[in-house]
Amino acid sequence: MAASSLSTFSSLSLRTPSRFSPFQSQPHHTFFITKPIHPPFYLLLNPTKFDPIKPNSTTAETTFFDNTDPEEISTYDPPERPEDFIEPPSFDDGPMESEEEIAKAYEELYGAAYSGETFLGNDIYVMDSKVKKTTAFGKIKKEKAKDGLDERVVQVRRVTKVVKGGKQLHFRAIVVVGDKKGQVGVGVGKAKEVIAAVQKSAVNARRNLITVPMTKYLTFPHRSDGDFGAARVMLRPAAPGTGVIAGGAVRIVLEMAGVENALGKQLGSNNALNNARATVVAVQKMRQFSEVAQERGIPMEELWK
Repeated sequence: MAASSLSTFSSLSLRTPSRFSPFQSQPHHTFFITKPIHPPFYLLLNPTKFDPIKPNSTTAETTFFDNTDPEEISTYDPPERPEDFIEPPSFDDGPMESEEEIAKAYEELYGAAYSGETFLGNDIYVMDSKVKKTTAFGKIKKEKAKDGLDERVVQVRRVTKVVKGGKQLHFRAIVVVGDKKGQVGVGVGKAKEVIAAVQKSAVNARRNLITVPMTKYLTFPHRSDGDFGAARVMLRPAAPGTGVIAGGAVRIVLEMAGVENALGKQLGSNNALNNARATVVAVQKMRQFSEVAQERGIPMEELWK
């Protein structure tokens, strides 16, 4: 058994490189020393059954590619195109995408925009920031949405709800958002904490943005009245330098919209939420002179005749 193992070790430990070996360019032969092949344990009892591979054995087959030249440079020959082959149109030759299609694709990749508009019908949480910060007490602090809109808190009140076990205390916040360039919105929200209520109302206000028609003197184009519930608001344009002469929620809505010269009056209820929404109703009734002239099909100069 020792002689057969030794012959196996001597036959497998000294190997010369093959014909296409990468070590052929070396000046001397490289020898690889491998571990001897040990027979299984059950063959130790009957060593005659263990027949190691001999160097001149015919069981191993070696194939040489005599017709292949390793230094030959092969070129790729693509197949010919069929006769009925039609080349696909170029990307630039296709139809132009509309703004709505681009907005849908953008929302599908990055989510709903901070403007509060969704083109895929998803639920929007504008105030939820992608980047969250942790305060010193370990609480997660949410950043405000950077969409160019300012916020003003009109009113914060405690509201109670009587249930079977007693009373539940909540806070209701009224917030007006606007960019002071003609965009304004009024929102309301309730929560168990004041900060959460303000955030909810800010989200609600961003979802209800409207455009305020203004002239080049930053005032209204004409008079308008609006009512919401028991509240009634009267809006009048003013000369340059007058400022915003109004009070309560009407003044905050006009300032956040960017109106600098206007007169406003609250008639009826003193409810801040109803007066703010009545102001929005009055603003939505206004129209620019160019829109009225276009609907009538006459030039703007004919409106004052």
